[in-house]
Amino acid sequence: MCLAVPAEITHIWGQEAQVVIGGVKRHVSLMLTLEARVGDYVMVHAGFAISVLDREEAKETLEWLRNLNAQGPKL
Repeated sequence: MCLAVPAEITHIWGQEAQVVIGGVKRHVSLMLTLEARVGDYVMVHAGFAISVLDREEAKETLEWLRNLNAQGPKL
């Protein structure tokens, strides 16, 4: 299964950006989302920002992922 996660863009250099995911800084490609700007939330998958998200949608998704993680694995 593949999962994309919301991340906030903090810096942009051409077609690359620094994003923050759960407090961790990563570099991603903006090649698929050239309209993205600093402060935007993007869905990140495999090192690529694949779509720009509405801030509220990003926060809801992050909260859902936090809750899912808090429940732990079901064996």
